[in-house]
Amino acid sequence: MKRAYRHACAWQNPDFIANELIKTWGENGFIWLDGDSSQLGRWVTLAADPIQRICCRGLPNDQNASNPFEVLRNIKSGHWTGWLSYEAAAWIEPNNPWKRDDMATLWIASHDPIFKFDLKKQELWIEGYDSNRLKSTISWLEKLSTINSNKSYVRNYTNGIPINSWQWHTSKDKYSENVSYIKNLIQSGDIFQANLAVCCTTSLPSKSSALEIFAQLRKSSPAPFSGIVIAGDSENQESIISASPERFLKILANGDVEARPIKGTRPRNKDPQKDADMAIDLVSSPKDRAENIMIVDLIRNDLGRVCQPGSIHVPQLVGLESFPKVHHLTSVIKGCLRTDKTWVDVLEACWPGGSISGAPKLRACQRINEIENMPRGPYCGSLINIDWYGNFDSNILIRSIMLKNQILRVNAGCGIVADSNPQDEAEEMSWKLMPILKALDK
Repeated sequence: MKRAYRHACAWQNPDFIANELIKTWGENGFIWLDGDSSQLGRWVTLAADPIQRICCRGLPNDQNASNPFEVLRNIKSGHWTGWLSYEAAAWIEPNNPWKRDDMATLWIASHDPIFKFDLKKQELWIEGYDSNRLKSTISWLEKLSTINSNKSYVRNYTNGIPINSWQWHTSKDKYSENVSYIKNLIQSGDIFQANLAVCCTTSLPSKSSALEIFAQLRKSSPAPFSGIVIAGDSENQESIISASPERFLKILANGDVEARPIKGTRPRNKDPQKDADMAIDLVSSPKDRAENIMIVDLIRNDLGRVCQPGSIHVPQLVGLESFPKVHHLTSVIKGCLRTDKTWVDVLEACWPGGSISGAPKLRACQRINEIENMPRGPYCGSLINIDWYGNFDSNILIRSIMLKNQILRVNAGCGIVADSNPQDEAEEMSWKLMPILKALDK
């Protein structure tokens, strides 16, 4: 495998470099994999002006459609970043029904070079295969040294989006009704659990951009697996803007595999005692614990198809993790990849993620398709990244915004189990969305 060149640079703030990259090369093809300075969110990657782009659209049997997993299996060595949509599952299970979304099923681009930031040590590198492009980028960065870049670049966000401008495609009453329907399915033995989502949409203000939306979201809700990918061109631009706290899969080149499913959520509270009570309520909830363990078992089964026998273990079961807006229960499942399998095989075996589908997975996906009135698209899919050395990482695209043709789309979902309360689930679905909607109402 080729080794990338790596050049150490004087520290610069990621938001400053992001702004300068876009001023120089434009938004088209820009990627920003962000972090929140925690151990999980220690690293930031920035790049613009990709050297190659790949896009897949549609479902099996659609004209000109192609299998995104086969496309990923055949990409060349390099640094690749993009997204894979929830409905990519149609290529794994074509006999299940899937809705058709107008956003790309797979969009991924190769960048050379990239900027890599260590937020913990405040160190910055430029990395790449192409020594000429690397030298050119180093020269470009040095020319910025006269700018006071040690201060964070503050992007003006003057076109707030009022909360009442969002169109909800499922009312609270309808959501409660759908929860009751799923509970009846569970009671009859049809499924054990399903993640039921809703969607709301609005128009992007005329003078706002995807990067401004991301800047506002990351300021309000920093998260370890957040980021933005801006795809397409000015005529047909698509963007993913994410503040996800959830890793889907991490697969190292040496075969180590990790999943970090989230199940169980409570809102944060400014009052320390009330906030602590929320956390205690979450960790002591039999319903949330059972839901989390159910998904752990599902993912262990998925990984069992591609990992070495006996290698799968659970170093963290139903652990509390707290973020600026919510408390979560997170489990960690690890394994070791079989020598005849690749990261694409793991992705196929685990797609879509158990935490955002249900159990049994295929039956839950079928029921989701029947109940939800819109396709999910990139929501509940993943931002994905493959580095120079063959290491793969991905998030679950929750707490995320999709932008296409000036329309913003935001989703939220809840895991429904036998003892779910329909009104409580509708309320939870609402306050899961509120941090995003409030962040943009400025």
